[in-house]
Amino acid sequence: MVGKKYLLVLKWELPQGGPMTVTTAEQHRTTAALPLVAAGITMVLWASAFIAIRSIGAHYSPGSLALGRLAVGSLALSAVAVLRPRRVPRGRPLLLVLAYGALWFGVYAIFINAAEHHLDAGTTALLVNVGPILIAVLAGVYLKEGFPRGLVAGLAIAFCGVATIAAATSTGRRDLTGVLLALGAAGLYAIGVVLQKQALTSVDPFTATWLGCLAGAAVCLPWTGTLIHEVAAAPAPATLGLVYLGLFPTAVAFATWAYALHRMTAGQLSSSSYLVPAIAVLMSWALLGEVPTMLALAGGALCLLGVAVTRSPGLFRSSPATDDRCR
Repeated sequence: MVGKKYLLVLKWELPQGGPMTVTTAEQHRTTAALPLVAAGITMVLWASAFIAIRSIGAHYSPGSLALGRLAVGSLALSAVAVLRPRRVPRGRPLLLVLAYGALWFGVYAIFINAAEHHLDAGTTALLVNVGPILIAVLAGVYLKEGFPRGLVAGLAIAFCGVATIAAATSTGRRDLTGVLLALGAAGLYAIGVVLQKQALTSVDPFTATWLGCLAGAAVCLPWTGTLIHEVAAAPAPATLGLVYLGLFPTAVAFATWAYALHRMTAGQLSSSSYLVPAIAVLMSWALLGEVPTMLALAGGALCLLGVAVTRSPGLFRSSPATDDRCR
């Protein structure tokens, strides 16, 4: 008689011409955790991008900064694609990939870089983080993901956290142009994620990231001359920072994002973006010696709580109709 503590469901498979393998409940749990790990890697790297941009922003203009990081990211992803050839999609899937790449990788990067020349960091973060809310709405309507109460409540809590951080870090530097650029970036982020989610139904995550990055770099090509001039004039640490942005917050982070998005709903994954401001506050403290105020720490705690709520739908009972839409 097998004890209850050993009642794991075992699935035995005998591959043709291969050895017998066993799949346990533990392996299933490990597989289910991989998208969360990938999302965590993305958020940490995206948070580090704010630190890098702050340190090199004086040496690179918005368009050349976007082109530089996308060019480095495209080269890195293309090197992987050469080593492990991928099937290039055609028709509608290819158009979706190119569209989200141009809008999110390319135009979004230009908008957000330009916005930071008109706004302080807190205001920029507040406006751009309208994006996850827009994604939840678009995904609920167009991708039929529905509106789980846990997700809606978590987004509201996390946005309050971003607003608190913005209030703590605001310097009062803002104008209408910057506000419009930041809101435009939030909209491009939302549209890009929804298009990407649709593309991932028929395109593997790496290929979607690789081609999307190439499309974004192509959009930024008009700034090639400016980039060449600024690379020649910039100090070596600033250029190394640009290379870092291309390799890690771009190539690696967008690849892990696509992997997670392929396996999660767009609304739930985008809610993880609210971890970025909280992580950025801690990174600024550790790496730049910028001691956060108690208000900023409180905002970071609210961001963490909000994301936790989106991961705990059992805290908010949903109606059966809502549950059915989200399956």
